[in-house]
Amino acid sequence: MRKLTYFVACSIDGFIGDPDGDASSMYAFLNEEFVQFLGAEYPETVSAAGRAALGLDGLPNRRFDTVVQGRSSYQLALDMGITSPYGHLREYVASRTLGPSPDPNVTLIDDDLVGTVRRLKAEDHEQDIWLCGGSQVAGELLDEIDELIIKTYPQVYGSGTPMFGAGFSVTDFSLESVRTFDNGVLVRRYVRVR
Repeated sequence: MRKLTYFVACSIDGFIGDPDGDASSMYAFLNEEFVQFLGAEYPETVSAAGRAALGLDGLPNRRFDTVVQGRSSYQLALDMGITSPYGHLREYVASRTLGPSPDPNVTLIDDDLVGTVRRLKAEDHEQDIWLCGGSQVAGELLDEIDELIIKTYPQVYGSGTPMFGAGFSVTDFSLESVRTFDNGVLVRRYVRVR
């Protein structure tokens, strides 16, 4: 069974974006040490355009071969004219309103998100599934998430888009590791307690 990993960036106070979903203030922390870490450990989580800009082009996927994201997260790429932001992965976008897929590499999930993710997890693949965002999709898939990898940036937003757009639900995870960086970023890895 493959794992679903919510690999996400957030502020100290748990927001993955401002009230409009913009998290570009976090880009200021992409220094050499942190980019080297991403390239060595999670190169597939950097968009195709970002890989080119950061010199990570051509790196093999290390942990994930599939990405799942919500419409709001995907819309950020569409607004830049990019229809397949993670062309090096199989891309799934949860959307009931997008209509036909704008790209042959992007499969739309317009119904039964949980069932689709369960089918993806049951596939016979060596690599896992990355839940890219956003908040509503993460909330809907909370019971399916096996691992959290949280990149916490040293910023406080005060309000914005929470990590999970869901009702109240206590869900336990076990802290497995914490890595600190000179720029103040923390990367924490949690595993689901089942």
